[in-house]
Amino acid sequence: MPELRALSHTEIQLRLQNLPHWSFSPPHLQRSFTTSGWKSSLMLVNMIGHLAEVAWHHPEITTLWNKVQVRLSTHDVDGISDRDFELAHKIEEVLGWRPDLGNGALEGTPQDERFAYIKYEP
Repeated sequence: MPELRALSHTEIQLRLQNLPHWSFSPPHLQRSFTTSGWKSSLMLVNMIGHLAEVAWHHPEITTLWNKVQVRLSTHDVDGISDRDFELAHKIEEVLGWRPDLGNGALEGTPQDERFAYIKYEP
């Protein structure tokens, strides 16, 4: 495993170009999610919690009724590291997954607000 180091401000800004919904607010990478309500917020927190635990990298998570905020930093380097960006990308990958409506057996949730989960951003 490569040695961990804190990334420079310039490196952070360059990498954020590939994570359009994330921002850098020292000392954290952060992202806010809007959900359809409490149940969806808890589902999102659990998904992020699972990914973080498997990665052995633990974010700060704030949960409100229809909002979830995630803040990442690497305490070992007192800054932002590759770990933070890798976990942010994995969160985006899993959250952004949707069943392929044309080619698979999984349909996805109905187009009905009663079944809304995450308010996906363009």
